[in-house]
Amino acid sequence: MNEIITWVLENLNYWVVTVFMAIESSFIPFPSEVVVPPAAWLAMTGEKMNIVMVVVFATIGADLGALVNYYIAKIFGRPVIYKFADSRFGHMCLINKEKIMYAEEYFREHGALSTFFGRLVPAVRQLISIPAGLSGMKLSTFLLYTTLGAGAWNTVLAIIGYAIYKAFPTVKTPEDVSELASKYSHEIGYAILAIVAILAAWMIIKKVSKKH
Repeated sequence: MNEIITWVLENLNYWVVTVFMAIESSFIPFPSEVVVPPAAWLAMTGEKMNIVMVVVFATIGADLGALVNYYIAKIFGRPVIYKFADSRFGHMCLINKEKIMYAEEYFREHGALSTFFGRLVPAVRQLISIPAGLSGMKLSTFLLYTTLGAGAWNTVLAIIGYAIYKAFPTVKTPEDVSELASKYSHEIGYAILAIVAILAAWMIIKKVSKKH
């Protein structure tokens, strides 16, 4: 994995951003902090890339990876998905039965909007496409919410790369950006998780109050 990360950081361009964000968004574990913040930082240091286009291509990649999970779940169904989650290869991909069950429960609680909020939640981001596929969620709706959620998260990651460029002038390599981004993205991820929890609680309270 370290060799792959090194290669990505040494060869960042729009195609690399797209491909590895597709991988990150599928069932194969790969940290998005290694891709978007360093690419956004590079966009600020020269003319190789544009920071807005970094977000666009990262979101396209995230959509492609999400579609892989969506169609695998839709075509093969729950028995195959859970069998894969319990397999050795599933565990190598950091997937297990409990994570799939958690993603399904999250989807049941929040419905179609879960494909938006789920893209912002650590440990749910890569898996929320699976219950969407299992439920037969309409493809256009799935793509809309996935694009909005992935776009929001990729924007956060790009802002981290921009902030590192502005706040840390001594940073000279994408590798250093990746290390800093991994640190701050986790903190931001937990902050976003808290916001999502508050929004979810508000939606539940609103739904209950309407019933009464």
